[in-house]
Amino acid sequence: MGRINVAASLLLAVALLLSPSFCAAAEPIKTTPTQWSFHLPLPDGVTGAESLAFDCRGQGPYAGVSDGRVLKWGGSALGWTTFAHSANYRKIPLCTASVVPSQDTESICGRPLGLQFFAKTGDLYIADAYLGLMKVGPNGGEAEVLATQADDGAAFHFVNGLDVDQATGDVYFTDSSATYPRRFNTEIMMNADATGRLLRYDARTKQVTVLKADLPYPNGVAMSSDRTHVVVAHTVPSQAFRYWLRGPKAGQYELMADLPGYPDNVRRDARGGYWVALNQEKARLDAPAAPVKHLVGVRLGANGTEVEELTAAKGVTLSDVAEDGQLWLGSVELDYVGLWAFHEPGGLPCVGACASRPNGVANWTRGTPSHLFRRKRPPDCISDSA
Repeated sequence: MGRINVAASLLLAVALLLSPSFCAAAEPIKTTPTQWSFHLPLPDGVTGAESLAFDCRGQGPYAGVSDGRVLKWGGSALGWTTFAHSANYRKIPLCTASVVPSQDTESICGRPLGLQFFAKTGDLYIADAYLGLMKVGPNGGEAEVLATQADDGAAFHFVNGLDVDQATGDVYFTDSSATYPRRFNTEIMMNADATGRLLRYDARTKQVTVLKADLPYPNGVAMSSDRTHVVVAHTVPSQAFRYWLRGPKAGQYELMADLPGYPDNVRRDARGGYWVALNQEKARLDAPAAPVKHLVGVRLGANGTEVEELTAAKGVTLSDVAEDGQLWLGSVELDYVGLWAFHEPGGLPCVGACASRPNGVANWTRGTPSHLFRRKRPPDCISDSA
């Protein structure tokens, strides 16, 4: 009886797949090749712009790089300048000597990963893989360590992605493993480590709460546009989850999407969905033997449905896709930041601190001679003298 039921179920499934109504219901996924508009080469000897951020004046991008610094792009005239660094970076000569591979010094000098500004104060929050959760003011300088452990006393081992609630200043971030530091990140995957955590830093009480423990390689974090939940990308097993903060599902951790690759950072887009950067595409049976391009990112709708795919030439890997009127593309491996400029009729979508503008569209002006676009400062931004 069981075999007959299984066979019948299979026949029904095939019939549904072949039916015209079923086929018509599936929305096609848009494929966008990343034909770079510009490369912004990082300074000599520096790689790995793992995460990108923009302040509320539209300045940036800001990028955490391999030698432990956070750099700021100042346009083609200024190039990259040092915006923030750890205390050790200035005190320990090894951090600035460039004679030792960065992977051997990052536990001392720091390795900034997730970045996000809090628009109301201009503070930049930094998820440093080794040094913990950090913060630096709007003028940059030496970053302050806010936390190195949760309230339960368990120390951080691999602080990774973060996002900031722009209403409260609370920071949601991941500790990817309680066992392995960043330099042994492949061990997390090989050993199916599931000791990661999702945490919240309360900006008012300065306390760190564990929201969810025993997670497999939690990585990027993004706050939903309505602030009801945060989205967490899991590098393994290539999935995105929601942690509900408010409403009837508060406290629940539920699957949002299965992903076609191994995700790194996740960022909110301008349409209520999310960009997810893929460090590596999953192997597919229908893929050509020697593909010219491969997946490097996907855009998810608010409900988790995949609506767009980013492709790039083989050898290009992404760790961040940040939308700021254009797509800024960061990679933990490459020695440059990519920019893919696009235009929309009637203006460019406004994201970040200026999203509360009545028309929802930022004002844009020509910026540097490289034709990078700059956003005018929104009215709720901190003053220039801050």
